Amino acid sequence: MRIAMLASEAAPYVKTGGLGDVMQALPAELAKIKGNEVALFLPYYKKIKQDPTIKTESVGSFTMELAWRESYVGIFRLKSRRKKLQIYFIDNDYYFGTRNAIYGDFDDGERFAYYSKAAMAALYYLDFKPDILHCHDWQSAMGVVYCRALYQNWCPETKTIFTIHNVEYQGWADQSFFESTLGLPEFFRGHMTFDGSINMMKGAIVMADMVTTVSETYAKELCLPYFAHRLDGILRDVPLCGITNGIATDVYDPATDKALVANYSAEDMLGKWDNKRALRQELGLNTEVDTPILGMVTRLAGHKGIDLVCYIAHKLLQRDVQLVIVGTGERQYECVLSALQKQYPGKVCVKLAFDPKLACRVYAGVDMYLMPSKSEPCGLSQIIAMRYGAVPIVAETGGLKDTVPPFDPESGEGRGFTFGDYNGEAFLDAIDRAVAMYYNERDAFNALAKRNMQIDFSWQVPAGEYMQLYTKLLCK
Repeated sequence: MRIAMLASEAAPYVKTGGLGDVMQALPAELAKIKGNEVALFLPYYKKIKQDPTIKTESVGSFTMELAWRESYVGIFRLKSRRKKLQIYFIDNDYYFGTRNAIYGDFDDGERFAYYSKAAMAALYYLDFKPDILHCHDWQSAMGVVYCRALYQNWCPETKTIFTIHNVEYQGWADQSFFESTLGLPEFFRGHMTFDGSINMMKGAIVMADMVTTVSETYAKELCLPYFAHRLDGILRDVPLCGITNGIATDVYDPATDKALVANYSAEDMLGKWDNKRALRQELGLNTEVDTPILGMVTRLAGHKGIDLVCYIAHKLLQRDVQLVIVGTGERQYECVLSALQKQYPGKVCVKLAFDPKLACRVYAGVDMYLMPSKSEPCGLSQIIAMRYGAVPIVAETGGLKDTVPPFDPESGEGRGFTFGDYNGEAFLDAIDRAVAMYYNERDAFNALAKRNMQIDFSWQVPAGEYMQLYTKLLCK
């Protein structure tokens, strides 16, 4: 099966969030399956171009019309021994090669419309006619549209899949964008229009053969106005399913992670306590205590539940616990959390930074991991935390609900401590239950952490589910 994937980021080349992790692991896992050929297309960002460890080679170039203008398209390929997985970079210095930003520029709509059209043109240039075209989030949504609008005669049998990783970001533009940039036949204006504006995600949703998202619960939530950011009516009328993400277990492995002070596994967890002691020393927490450390590695944004953390902070810190938070985000939360650290020296550490190695040391050093998100399509942090032996405390939403069933003290089943109502009291109650188990039933708490480390969170299972979906579509 020939599979083409379009995405705006993929680790280790460029990563700003969970999408980068998914696009590092999923194409690689699909390429391991016998008979598959996978091609991943990424923008050739300045960050990638200037990285001396990323070796590429040019495989061609051409010009392409983007509405009224002609644009250069260069195709570079990662030098790799993996024949079944080819990684291509779409080169254009004006849109990608001279800018530091990945997202957030004034012309993001034009940049990613160009990227999507150029990736389709590159597939044609390379004569890589895919059985499956799989596009991810709004930045590559136009790949689905251009495939149907401009390349239907070339690849009439190609099936298209659009995956929503976060419905909040949809690729909005005014109506003039249709003529000035997209350059589509007028027939497709209705497909692209939503509430009087152009919406690139909506276009992909209504034109794809299948829409997926990154957890089963989030697929159900997307049909509700509270979660869907106005697209619920559209999503209720299309084929939609959820496939829960995995993680790259070879990357996130406490037995081999070089960022840790000591490696460990579920079979021998002594190294985890070494990492806990080292984390206290590194972050300036009190070391002469036997208190649980609660940790978060997150964007400091309201929908991540940071508002709840701030609301309960003073009550929480009356308990015998320590708190570690690593991340950057909204200024209001950075200020509140920084002030909290000053008010509770030795008990709270807040690092306003994006630091992947420190993040792994936090996963390894904390006893409990907090993820009180208001909405969470899948979430990877809670999965990584369990892989490193930290017991999760999460809101019952999206992928958090799917990956962290509540712990039942009667049966001993479940993976963590959860709360349903989105409020501070419910969140604090879940923390109190976890802390009580830590102090009163330490052996049971450690056994829970150990069981979580043994769960198979690899991409093998979700990749198999995607293959079943691809096969079903091709058989129609």
